[in-house]
Amino acid sequence: MSPVTRGFQHLRRAPAAEAGRVPPGQHVVGDFPVLSAGPTPHTPLEDWTFSVTQDGQTTESWTWAEFQALPTETITADIHCVTRWSKLGTQWRGVPVDVLLEAAGYDVPYVLAFCDGGYTTNLPVEDVTGGKAWVAFDYDGGPLPPEHGGPARLLVPHLYFWKSAKWVRGLELRDHDAPGFWETYGYHMYGDPWKEERYAGD
Repeated sequence: MSPVTRGFQHLRRAPAAEAGRVPPGQHVVGDFPVLSAGPTPHTPLEDWTFSVTQDGQTTESWTWAEFQALPTETITADIHCVTRWSKLGTQWRGVPVDVLLEAAGYDVPYVLAFCDGGYTTNLPVEDVTGGKAWVAFDYDGGPLPPEHGGPARLLVPHLYFWKSAKWVRGLELRDHDAPGFWETYGYHMYGDPWKEERYAGD
């Protein structure tokens, strides 16, 4: 499926004061482009859950109300899309992935994020722990809109933004790495924007 793309207004090169925040090959945008691999899911909050699973079993799960009661953090982060736009100083609120994995218990090197709509993406555990990743449900002071992944999305700002999976519903603990949705179509297994790891072989 091809991504649906809109909102690429106000494309600009970073001024000198921002240059150190923008990876190679990226351009700064003033808006927030929307890219999706399919239609936008709309899961009612009363049906929403977030789960941590392993070997086909659920090790921990939260309803929306329970999830909202977990410890949260406010995050200001620059985000970088593989399609070469960057948005600086975005503001989010969400639950640290550390909180979720510590509650579930884990001793594995990888996770696979799974989402409404069937999307998945793979990540090393060390890239979603240690204060590096969140499950975000607020953006810019309000509820995260569905087109940007609401009610909740993974936020891993140090990697290309396809790793910040929209409409996330859980993390599968894995003892080995395996490609997610875009990785099976040739995207890089890791996705470091500073190394321009866009596609397999980069």
